[in-house]
Amino acid sequence: MAVRIRLRRTGRKNSPSYRIVVVDGRAPREGQYLENVGQYNPRGGNTAVNLLADRVSYWLDNGAQPSDTVRSLLRRAGLLKARHEARLARKLAGAAVPVSEA
Repeated sequence: MAVRIRLRRTGRKNSPSYRIVVVDGRAPREGQYLENVGQYNPRGGNTAVNLLADRVSYWLDNGAQPSDTVRSLLRRAGLLKARHEARLARKLAGAAVPVSEA
């Protein structure tokens, strides 16, 4: 099952809001979803994106692929940068050679 993180439209006509959901990649846009991990209100200004960062990270760690729009929202929220820096820190800590005292 190809798991995706994508937007699900809610809201009234001419007043869109979206839920950021984890779905099976074959499901329709308004179909069943596995988990709701956030909200996006395009008219919300600075508070446009509300995320459950730990759940998004969990799904990304388990192979979920974000859609292009969700990827840009995660980038704006700083989640992708934090994941990258954490992964880089683990890699550098593992490759570091301890200084031996002579």
